[in-house]
Amino acid sequence: MTDTVVVIYSGGMDSYTLLHQARTDGYAVHALSFNYGQRHVRELDCARAVCERLGIPHKVIDIRAMAEVMAGSSLTSDLAVPEGHYQEDSMKSTVVPNRNMILLSLATGYAVTVGAQAVWYGAHGGDHAIYPDCRPEFVEKMDAVCRVANYEPVGVAAPFMAMDKGEILARGLAMGLDYRQTWTCYNGREQACGRCGACVERLEAFAANGVTDPLMYEASA
Repeated sequence: MTDTVVVIYSGGMDSYTLLHQARTDGYAVHALSFNYGQRHVRELDCARAVCERLGIPHKVIDIRAMAEVMAGSSLTSDLAVPEGHYQEDSMKSTVVPNRNMILLSLATGYAVTVGAQAVWYGAHGGDHAIYPDCRPEFVEKMDAVCRVANYEPVGVAAPFMAMDKGEILARGLAMGLDYRQTWTCYNGREQACGRCGACVERLEAFAANGVTDPLMYEASA
């Protein structure tokens, strides 16, 4: 029997790579995306298109009703998206309160429903400084509790935890992945802004690999 995993798939480049990594590793994959009121909701369009092309079962769960308990972030509230590098204190405004615990809990329920053995998500080493719910100790504790939360144990894993974004991109490029099929920018405009933390980190990853990002960026970037 082929092992099954649920991949939390945002439509961004990290989860896009993770989705393909799971398939390359021989897992049957169920992709799960969430609309939590993020201003860059167009990433979900990318997720839908990729899963349809690959024939991967894909659910998009609308949890915008939870906005009142996930407020205060520049990704979900009427606050300016900060520009610059992720290491700057201003990037803390992009933290969505308790987001990954909420998403992982819902994904664990879905894993039980579809008979999956684990939930994978795309936390990586570059996230540690800003996002508490992308750190190794968080993943370890979520894994422990999700294994005992139901009759069926479900593991929680972040396979890219020891990698930075450049290394994740290198993995995807080695698999021949097309990153035009992803969306990273925190501003959900027609083209990526090139200035928000997500864009800066993405562009740095492509530069580190000596390749050009195939996405279109605004002229002022």
